[in-house]
Amino acid sequence: MEANTQIIDLQSLASGDILQLKTYHFQGKNGTKKAYIQANLHGAEIVGNAVIYELIEFFSNLNIEQIEGEIILVPMCNPVGANQRNLFFSTGRYSPYDGLNWNRIFWDYIHESPDLDTFVKFNINLSKEEIYHNYLTNIINNFSHKIKEINNSRSLPFSEHLRNVLQSLSLNANYVIDIHSSSVSAIDYIYSFDRRQKSTDYFLLEYAILMNKYDGNAFDEAFLNPWLVLEKKLNHEGRNITFDVEAWTLELGSGMRVKEESVKKGVRGIINYLTYKNILKLELIKPQNKTKFVLKNNLKHYYAPQGGIIRNRLQAGAKIQQGDTLYQLLTFEKKERKPTIIDIQSADQGIIYDVSTNDTVNQGEYILGIFPHV
Repeated sequence: MEANTQIIDLQSLASGDILQLKTYHFQGKNGTKKAYIQANLHGAEIVGNAVIYELIEFFSNLNIEQIEGEIILVPMCNPVGANQRNLFFSTGRYSPYDGLNWNRIFWDYIHESPDLDTFVKFNINLSKEEIYHNYLTNIINNFSHKIKEINNSRSLPFSEHLRNVLQSLSLNANYVIDIHSSSVSAIDYIYSFDRRQKSTDYFLLEYAILMNKYDGNAFDEAFLNPWLVLEKKLNHEGRNITFDVEAWTLELGSGMRVKEESVKKGVRGIINYLTYKNILKLELIKPQNKTKFVLKNNLKHYYAPQGGIIRNRLQAGAKIQQGDTLYQLLTFEKKERKPTIIDIQSADQGIIYDVSTNDTVNQGEYILGIFPHV
């Protein structure tokens, strides 16, 4: 089947040019569920565009009966970030206009302080499907009202405009997948949320970070948080409900790189997940191993104790024990007669999942991160 495409004007430039998004829609013959997949929200994190290309090719070779519901794909979802450069390097993690992290700009319905106690009171005895529909209607109506309130004369910052465009495409989805990579060098893993651990296994990745601590306003958090809060409210009133609403951030490899093995893992995992959720009518790959979860607040990060040059650093994916040498720091203190080398040892046992790419560091700069006890 062939994708329906849509061009969205995103930003008009001083030169008269227009930055645009192109969305790809695959609509099945039956089904009402919706999956939304985007890539390249951060400028240097380009691997997701290759994943989406492979998905478009794959879905195009399916027949209409093999898709239930709708799949929307948005590659290059932030062209401002994707086109940002410093010398040879893609940056694009922060907006050049207001300094905001592009993945901390999103609207969360809960921040509007909705009266959930009243909502639960009037919906507690309804079916799961009716509660879902009523709550989604409240979210969409609130978001639509905010869009209508925009004054054409005053307009709004570009980061808010980008947020509104992307969330208008995704807020009514059942499943959203935001494809990222590390900004530096990393292994492949996924972010997961409470009560969604079982679904994580079907992405077929070895590691996951379980979100028990929120940074706020990230794309996946802003989408799922209202549903998590409602589930807790309902559970408190005696209704143990988990809605068929899920959000995922895939972290596939390193910044400014398209590692083909990471692309293959991403494509395979997304296809299998959508099959598990019955959006794709394909043969399901049952996970052979359980995903290894690490709580977000248990991640261990290492920073330079003083400035210098990094030597013999262990790479992402290395398994380490407490006391192992993680890296050596060559220092050039002016009071010393000659440069010295300091061995930096691990305070943790686990696996190195993320490593900075610059071997020159000032005191306090990031060196690497560890998943402990996995």
